[in-house]
Amino acid sequence: MTNLLVRLLVKDYKNLQSPAVRARYGQMAGLVGIVCNLLLAAGKLAAGLLSGSLAITADAVNNLSDAASSIITLVGFKLSARPADEGHPFGHARFEYIAGLAVAVLVLVVGVELGKSSIEKIANPAPVVYGNLALLVLAASILVKVWMANFNRSIGRRIGSTALEATFADSRNDVITTTAVLAAALVARATGFSLDGWMGAAVAVFIIVSGIGLVKDTLDPLLGAAPDPALVKAIEERIDGYPGVLGTHDLMVHDYGPNRRFASAHVEMDADADVLDSHEVIDRIERDFLEQDNIHLIIHYDPVAPDDSVVGEARQALEAYLKTLDGRITIHDFRMVDGKKHVNYIFDVRVPPDFAMTPEELRADVEKSVKHDGRRVHVHLTVDYSYMAVSN
Repeated sequence: MTNLLVRLLVKDYKNLQSPAVRARYGQMAGLVGIVCNLLLAAGKLAAGLLSGSLAITADAVNNLSDAASSIITLVGFKLSARPADEGHPFGHARFEYIAGLAVAVLVLVVGVELGKSSIEKIANPAPVVYGNLALLVLAASILVKVWMANFNRSIGRRIGSTALEATFADSRNDVITTTAVLAAALVARATGFSLDGWMGAAVAVFIIVSGIGLVKDTLDPLLGAAPDPALVKAIEERIDGYPGVLGTHDLMVHDYGPNRRFASAHVEMDADADVLDSHEVIDRIERDFLEQDNIHLIIHYDPVAPDDSVVGEARQALEAYLKTLDGRITIHDFRMVDGKKHVNYIFDVRVPPDFAMTPEELRADVEKSVKHDGRRVHVHLTVDYSYMAVSN
């Protein structure tokens, strides 16, 4: 069914890198969610009113909120597909993240309201009569929500959408919620013992806990969470594989929404190589990442002298000392300027976020501990904390 809907409703559905196609997928998912949830809400509301069950009525309200969530998802995808403009030069793709956050907040609100109603029901119990219609509606609802959960997960994974992942989790919660309500109804019919309020309270707790997790997951990309380390490693390894590249550092990845990544990196190349050749390689790297991965990559060219044995030995000695302070430390952009009584070491040092020394303490420690041919070393360093190399 999912593949059939995709083929019928999503034009050019195979072109997943296109923002317009992503928007069509999201809008289709939103429309499916609106229709299904409105039908479920109508059926459950009728069953809840006829049986007098708070749990079924609350489940109907939950489906109404799901329909609202689907509207938010639809609008979010439509807005995220808008092109860049003067006020938003990096586009509007983060609207998709905002839509996911709105859905997560709605999940929380539904959980809190259901909890309040359930506590009132426990304090003031009322008789509940579960007819065949109520049981049939609940069973049908479970089947529909199982399909919707699989549908949203499939589409969400296909286009890498956090908004649809949140919708999948919401549909999964609905399956658990409605199953619990159906179980309570069956127990009540078999024994006459009503679990309506208690079951509603348990479901409310589950929804609230799930909603908190959804808020965190959808809020992270908006706040600038670090990208997947595997992505960072893959970018660095690809850049290092180009001819003439001696090393890559200071890689930063900025996420402006699904398929809207911008990145910058420093690339070391032989200072004695032809500048035009090095420039052509850098242009090719940037072009390849844009065409093949839709990553807007900007590269800063760092010329180094790999054949200078004096500089190489000094760098190796400095690196060896820094490793005694913390094995995770690395250096780059190392240069050495000779003086009569001292030698200037100029370099960038990358330290882990929990490194104990301040930049000034590290500079003083290196100057005290490292010598060059018996002469004092003056240190000019720039500290890069490792989390900065992969932050959004």
